[in-house]
Formats: sequence, C-alpha cells, structure tokens
Amino acid sequence: MKEIIFIVEESLDGGFEARALEHSIFTEAETAEELKENIKEAIRCHFEKDIPKIVRLHYVKEEVFPA
Repeated sequence: MKEIIFIVEESLDGGFEARALEHSIFTEAETAEELKENIKEAIRCHFEKDIPKIVRLHYVKEEVFPA
C-alpha cells in the first residue's frame, strides 16, 4: 500500500481525534505531535504486511457563528 489517509478533528474534550479512511483505525492524542506517533503505532498494529509508506492527514475544523 502506498498511502493511508486520516481525517483529523479537534476533540470536544481537547486534543485531537484521527480516523482512517477505508480502514478501521482510530486514535487520539493531546497534541499534534503525539497524534502522529499514535497514528504510526496504530498503523503498525493494524497492518501485518504492506505497511503504507505515506500518511496523509486532513485536518477538519468545524466553526459555528451567528449570522
């Protein structure tokens, strides 16, 4: 596998949550750097062989404001 894509959102409790597209991988962390390490670990646990060479993170931020 060449790459894996994660959607990253800010957690309601603080920190970040990440979920992989097309795979059952989910992780969370307090900081962006910790999240990257947790994602690497989760990928190694999920894939026995053919570990993705590239991890792509799509940060999503939801903002609500009055009109």
